[in-house]
Amino acid sequence: MATKTANVSARVEPEIKEQAEQILDNLGIPISVLINSLYRQIIYNNGVPFSLTMPVGPKSREEMTAAEFDARMETGYQQALAGQGRPAKDVFADLQARISE
Repeated sequence: MATKTANVSARVEPEIKEQAEQILDNLGIPISVLINSLYRQIIYNNGVPFSLTMPVGPKSREEMTAAEFDARMETGYQQALAGQGRPAKDVFADLQARISE
């Protein structure tokens, strides 16, 4: 096994560092193991091993064409007819519980 003697230095926002380190600590993964694994994946993939794109959320009504809006409403209507929905009070209760965790 190779001796680990190289250092990596990076400047990150303190809140981001704290949150990430808490998650890694909960998982029992030292930051050095994570960084070493990431570097190995970069080598293996000959690039960054994940997508660096911004997720696209649903469009607002103002951004939709009439056809897109109609299609979205039709999908929702069909889901409601098929009983694929949940009562709003249950959804909000779940959201509140997740926020309180």
